[in-house]
Formats: sequence, structure tokens, C-alpha cells
Amino acid sequence: MLGIQTAHAATEGGIAIHLAPHVLGHIFGIPVTNTLLTVWLSMAIVIVMAFFVGRSLKMVPRKLQSLFEMLIGTVYDYMAEVLESKDMARRYFPLVMTIFIFILAMNWTGLLPGLEGIMFHTDHGETTLFHPGAADLNVTIAFALIAFLTIEIAGVLALGIFKYAGKFINFSSPLGFIIGIIELISELARLISFSFRLFGNIFAGKTLLVVVLFFVPYVLPVPLMAFEVFVGFIQAFVFAILTLFFIKLAITEPH
Repeated sequence: MLGIQTAHAATEGGIAIHLAPHVLGHIFGIPVTNTLLTVWLSMAIVIVMAFFVGRSLKMVPRKLQSLFEMLIGTVYDYMAEVLESKDMARRYFPLVMTIFIFILAMNWTGLLPGLEGIMFHTDHGETTLFHPGAADLNVTIAFALIAFLTIEIAGVLALGIFKYAGKFINFSSPLGFIIGIIELISELARLISFSFRLFGNIFAGKTLLVVVLFFVPYVLPVPLMAFEVFVGFIQAFVFAILTLFFIKLAITEPH
């Protein structure tokens, strides 16, 4: 299983680096890791928030409802402006917004104070019960695949399969053929850039926090945790906005 995880190990050597998420157990033969558990916790938090916000909607909105309506309306208007179509914005708004909210919840859940202090005993020793989901490369690759497939499907639906494929396979001239191959390589490279950008930033931030907590355990980690809250927001925003921009490129007529 892919993934890198840091752990604050209680060993004489100090800090231990583990090259895989810790497996807590198995469900029907499927390994359940501490990063997967954090993803499930993030999903539960988002679902519960959506339920309580959705059940109390009023014709005259209160402060919380007004905040959500302003957020949704602003994002929708921005997407309609970027995609130059309200129909396109209506089609892809749920996915782009879900990506942002889910990644944000996942990043912030991994920073909850005391969460990683909850320990779990396995056959291989003691490990943390929860660990940031984006610090597992499996999770970020899954998000990258969703974004990648959405972008490609959007291009095919907007242009048709032959016109969209013409962006990458072009025999009109040698230069056109080379440009098409470059476009194809850059398209496939998005899988790597999407997944490793999110993974690298969250993993690096969590590693820094572990190191600082080990050497300066009381004062310095507080501003660093505040910074990681900001980084978690930025990474969710960047992932969602890049998905939107690549959808725009996919649905644009080739020229």
C-alpha cells in the first residue's frame, strides 16, 4: 500500500518515520488504516453539518444560513464566469464544491488537538488511531483520479469524442503531431501533480509539527498549528480551483 506517515514514537531514538499508514484491522479482508479512519471521520463531520444546516432552512435566513448561501452563491457565480456558462456551472458545481469541502474537512480534522494522542493497540504494537488523510498517498491519488476523469469526461461531453481526441492526436502536420503528444503528456502528468501536491504539503506540515512537538513541546507548536490550518485551507482551494480551470481547458474548442 502506498503512503508515508510520520509517528511520534516513544523510543529512545526519538522520532520514527513510517513508510506506510498503520493498519488497524481488516473488514472483509480490506485493510483499515488510521488515515482511512480519519477520512471516514471527516465524512461523518461533513454529513452531520450538512444535515443540521439543511434541516433548519428558513425563508428569512439567519446568520449561519446566510453565510452558507453567500458562500455557495459566490462560488457558483465565479464558476459561471470561468466556464462562461451557467449550465456548465450548474453541472460541475456539486463536484468542485464537494472536493473543496471534503479536502478541507479532511485537512482540518487531522489537526484537531488531541486526535493523534488517541492510541490503538495492534498485533504489531501501539499506533495512533487517527492520522491526516492527505498524508496517505492512496487518498490523494483517489482524489486525483476523480478530478482527472471528470476533466476528461467534461471535454468529451462538450466537444465530442473525436474533436476532443484531436487535441492530442493530430496528423495535420509534424508540428501539430508533436504539440498533440506534448498535450497528452501534460494531461497525464496532472495525475502526478494533483496527488503529490496535496500529499507533499500535508505530509511536510505534519512532519514539521511532529519534529517541533518533540523538541519544543509547549510554545512553538501553537503558531505552527495555526499556519497548518491556513495551509489546509489553501490546499483544498488549490485542488478545487485547478479542477475548475482544467475543466475550462477541456471544454474549450481546439485551435
